[in-house]
Amino acid sequence: MTLTYIPGKDEALEVSINTMQQRLADLGFDIEQASWLNPVPNVWSVHIRDRNCPACFSNGKGASRDAALASALGEYFERLACNYFFADFHLGQEIANSPFVHYPNEKWFPLTDDRPQGLLDEYLWQHYDPQHDLDLSTLIDVQSGNSQRGICALPFERQSDGAQIYIPMNIIGNLYVSNGMSAGNSQTEARTQALSECFERYVKNKIISECISLPEIPPNVVARFPKVQQAVAALEAEGFPITCFDASLGGRYPVICVTLFNPQNGGCFASFGAHPRFEVALERTVTELLQGRSLKDLDIFPSPSFNNDEVADHTNLETHFIDSSGLVSWDLFRESPDYPFSDWNFSGTTEQEFAHLLAKFHDENAEVYIADYSHLQTYACRVLVPGYSEIYPVDDLSFANNNRAMHLRELMQSWLQSPTDQDKATAVLNEIDSLDVDEFQPLDQLLCIAVDANSPWATLRIGELRCLLALAIQDLTDAHDWAQWTVDFNAYGITAEKQPRLRFYHALLALLQMMEEDREPTEYLPKFRRMFTAKDIDIALAHINGEAAGYDLPLANGLLSSAKHQSLLQAYMKLQKAKTAYNNWLA
Repeated sequence: MTLTYIPGKDEALEVSINTMQQRLADLGFDIEQASWLNPVPNVWSVHIRDRNCPACFSNGKGASRDAALASALGEYFERLACNYFFADFHLGQEIANSPFVHYPNEKWFPLTDDRPQGLLDEYLWQHYDPQHDLDLSTLIDVQSGNSQRGICALPFERQSDGAQIYIPMNIIGNLYVSNGMSAGNSQTEARTQALSECFERYVKNKIISECISLPEIPPNVVARFPKVQQAVAALEAEGFPITCFDASLGGRYPVICVTLFNPQNGGCFASFGAHPRFEVALERTVTELLQGRSLKDLDIFPSPSFNNDEVADHTNLETHFIDSSGLVSWDLFRESPDYPFSDWNFSGTTEQEFAHLLAKFHDENAEVYIADYSHLQTYACRVLVPGYSEIYPVDDLSFANNNRAMHLRELMQSWLQSPTDQDKATAVLNEIDSLDVDEFQPLDQLLCIAVDANSPWATLRIGELRCLLALAIQDLTDAHDWAQWTVDFNAYGITAEKQPRLRFYHALLALLQMMEEDREPTEYLPKFRRMFTAKDIDIALAHINGEAAGYDLPLANGLLSSAKHQSLLQAYMKLQKAKTAYNNWLA
């Protein structure tokens, strides 16, 4: 078998692919290659997922088919090793009270009036809680939701001195999400990729938010890399002007930016990539342009803007992190760049590359914290660089924490077991008011539950829930207002699955309006039954009369009973088993 080695990797692609595929099979994951794309030469991407749990998926990109598959498998391992597939979900009481929730080396710290001894270090406390006013209950992890157990923290190695520092899982999940995670053929390969990603996201945010004008990479430099040049030429031939920029800000950071214009709709997509090697960074940036996208999918990006305040808004920066579909400033393309072109490059072993990137962060006076994971027999790591690698602002710990609905989840569970109980419905409504979430907030995200696509929960928003709660407590005026909101919100997204539910709300509106106008029901109900069906009129009347509540929301086996959530829990238990076995082997 011919072996293919690419820069920045410590093993041949064929060996990496075979090894990772076998390890995933040994762990009990049945991986399928769900879709492939090769829209232009030397640009490949693939989507892989677990057949038994499609919510566990990853995407890969590369200049060849094997490079893309190795990339996707590596991303799959990093997400498994760092528990990222489960970062947004409550895992239930059994896991919350098991010997360990996340890893065998986790530590639990009590909820005290003062900062617990051994949690974080002074540098981190100053970063996350500079005013000394952080409510420690906000540091309870969403996976366990176990306030009695306290704050679950994971050990990280502080790179400046090798000290072990415990960082709350809640901080990691809220602020860093997937940034700084990586898997590789060796520890230093994984760490190099993770540090590169931290630089990429930091510099991308800086360039976009500050509307920096970048220098173009000269054509003779791009010509050094024929595969990249061929891919760019193919995109240009398809009618998409491409510009390659040096995003190193004067050679300071190992980052590249490549932009694509779509003259058909005036859209612009800015792709960023990073690596100590210029060649690797450039190739990653070009392949990122089309990861998971065919050429017909390049019409979703907005036009560049001259409104730099809008470009710099944090919501726009979050959009860039999520799917790169945010705004960029026209100033990015000014003929007079803010920095000269720098023909930067660093090449060496992955150990040398890691040391090179780490030194760059230390030159920034930044502390770097790393957790290494080997329990899946593939090297993976999570890198945190406070002040540089956060995706969300530190204020989110207080104002948009992913654990903020823990109590609401408990109240909802109780209400749905007896939905006509007005006291329980009132408790849910009061908790929603205290959370101060808007009516468009999806309930599944707020409650940290996975729901099936054909379930009423898949489209349930706070506004609709307010309607059902108002009916449960017999506040028909509010019920009318929120029924109207629900109909209006769903009016332009009607599907076959939604139609029966919308019929219920239309029937409800007609009945409530009839009552408000004090009309005689017998004069209108026959035609209502023809318009909305007798079944929906009878269900709506039962809700109005307090004989029924919750419509189609009650779940016989609880909020975690959906097939999707159960498949996630089953996948997680496979990881817990692997962690236990590895921990026992270490012992």
